Amino acid sequence: MSLRPFHLAFPVHDLDLARHFWGTIMGCPEGRSSPHWIDFDFYGHQIVTHLVPTAAETAATNPVDGHNVPVPHFGIVLTLADFHALADRLLAAGVEFGMEPYVRFAGQSGEQATMFFRDPSGNAIEMKAFADLGQLFARG
Repeated sequence: MSLRPFHLAFPVHDLDLARHFWGTIMGCPEGRSSPHWIDFDFYGHQIVTHLVPTAAETAATNPVDGHNVPVPHFGIVLTLADFHALADRLLAAGVEFGMEPYVRFAGQSGEQATMFFRDPSGNAIEMKAFADLGQLFARG
């Protein structure tokens, strides 16, 4: 089965900040937009930032590999080269990491590079990469 693009819509408190973060910093091409929302091409998937000026930040976390992982969060599984290029771009832009890029589950089933950060509206994003994509759904 070929992978189909997903669609995810989420709240932002400022569309100009969202346009800069998702379009310029993250490098996601902009699609359609209105005064209330903006579509972005998120590595072939459609994300939509919807203006919700009173959107509240979620503060829930779950422990994973000794870190508190924000819930909810979303992201993409990148190649290792794209993961490192994005990490460098985020660092250069001064994006603050909730979890700096590192290798989770090193030497174990499911080993992966991962990083967490938030967009200007507080939406948690996890970007990850596997040296062996076969480990994506590996069970310990």
